[in-house]
Amino acid sequence: MTFGITFSGGPTALLELGGVRLLTDPTFDPPGDHPIGERVLVKTEDSALTEAAVGAVDAVLLSHDQHPDNLDDRGRAYLATVPLTLITPSGAARLGGTARGLAPWDSTRVGPLTVTAVPALHGPEGAATLTGDVTGFVLTGDGLPTVYVSGDNASVDLVREIAARFSVDIAVLFAGAARTPLFDGAPLTLTSVDAVEAAKALGAAKVVPLHFRGWGHFSEGPDTLREAFEAAGLADRLVLLEPGQRAEV
Repeated sequence: MTFGITFSGGPTALLELGGVRLLTDPTFDPPGDHPIGERVLVKTEDSALTEAAVGAVDAVLLSHDQHPDNLDDRGRAYLATVPLTLITPSGAARLGGTARGLAPWDSTRVGPLTVTAVPALHGPEGAATLTGDVTGFVLTGDGLPTVYVSGDNASVDLVREIAARFSVDIAVLFAGAARTPLFDGAPLTLTSVDAVEAAKALGAAKVVPLHFRGWGHFSEGPDTLREAFEAAGLADRLVLLEPGQRAEV
């Protein structure tokens, strides 16, 4: 059975697996400024999918709730309409409602899928004290491909830990090498080269990047991703989508 993915923009995509519909990190706001403390994150592209275009979903997979490039104003409102939001335990405490917290390696069922939370690090070593807790997810089910959704993770070492526990067929990697003044501009998500290393570690047959366009602090876009995978001889694994484009993998 195939895995369907429709890219909306930024970190937001509609995933379809085993008859289950899941949305990653909802962002629906129009382009513009999003203050966060003393910093301002700038959304540069409209989301390709509206809330109505997404339609009913079974759950939201939310990397974290602390930053507007992963959960913006309309995204927050959208969470009130969905039956389940999976996130970190601290995120669930902040969001309330239908949010359910999963600690790393904890699992829950969504229809025929088992959704397992996996560790993620939003920046360099020690970043969690400033960027907060984040999570990734692994989706498994009988007769279905195993899908890893990285969330805002910058650590290839954590990807290797996940690869030691799961045989991943498809990797949905939050890339873009997001950079802000935090940590002297160190990447807060995977660089394109790190995405290649993550693909190698996982042995995934296909890699679908998210989080590489649509916001001003994403420092590496689709061309950089394409070049990195071509240089590594892995161009055949890369599924690089335009906003609004759907692929079956």
